[in-house]
Amino acid sequence: MYQPAHGRFEVEDPVALLAELVQLGPATLVTFGDGGFETTMLPLLFEAAPGPHGTLFGHVARPNPQWQAADGRPAVAILRGPDAYVSPSWYEEKRRTGRVVPTWNYIVAVAHGSLAVHDDPAWLQSHVRALVDRHEVDRPDPWSVDDAPLGYIAGQAKGIVGLELRIDRIEAKRKLGQNRSAADIEGTIDGLARGSARELEVARAMVEAVGSAAAAAPANVDAAPSMESPTRAAPRADRG
Repeated sequence: MYQPAHGRFEVEDPVALLAELVQLGPATLVTFGDGGFETTMLPLLFEAAPGPHGTLFGHVARPNPQWQAADGRPAVAILRGPDAYVSPSWYEEKRRTGRVVPTWNYIVAVAHGSLAVHDDPAWLQSHVRALVDRHEVDRPDPWSVDDAPLGYIAGQAKGIVGLELRIDRIEAKRKLGQNRSAADIEGTIDGLARGSARELEVARAMVEAVGSAAAAAPANVDAAPSMESPTRAAPRADRG
């Protein structure tokens, strides 16, 4: 994954970011076989072992052809955090020189590794239980696989195939305006905070990423402390 030479979008702890993004939503699993690229969106579980950078676990429908040629082959899982369009009208630089362009702020992690296929009923049922528990635990009336009729989950598990991605390498990126001036960052946070729920998520992520710019964040953005300070960069096109 491309990283600009300035290095300001790089992530200090890619494993921690990956573990965080797994909790937020599904991943896109990408493999390449005899028929070309195959992709599937699926929820995953992350464990810190046994791969060099941890392991991701998921499952696909048995009729899905992606798993049939995946065993032992390279694969990537793409996990996205919040993202949003950034209007140049929010930049102080627009008022100063007009030398600005739009961009997109985002958080992403890409896990590279090799896939193993699991077709053992015990493995599949254990995986389904763990996945359900992860998503139900904070609900006021959580559902459990034990709530299903006896034998029902075992029958349903026959329709899926388990996947295990042992991670060899993680690429991670937080592109949150760290290459902009403090004034441009503050303007972007303010603009995003007035938008949709997803834009507000990006505003909060920016506050965490740029540190002291949080002091200028609007009241509806929860500031988080950080040791990093905003970068005062010369006006430039936003690429990345």
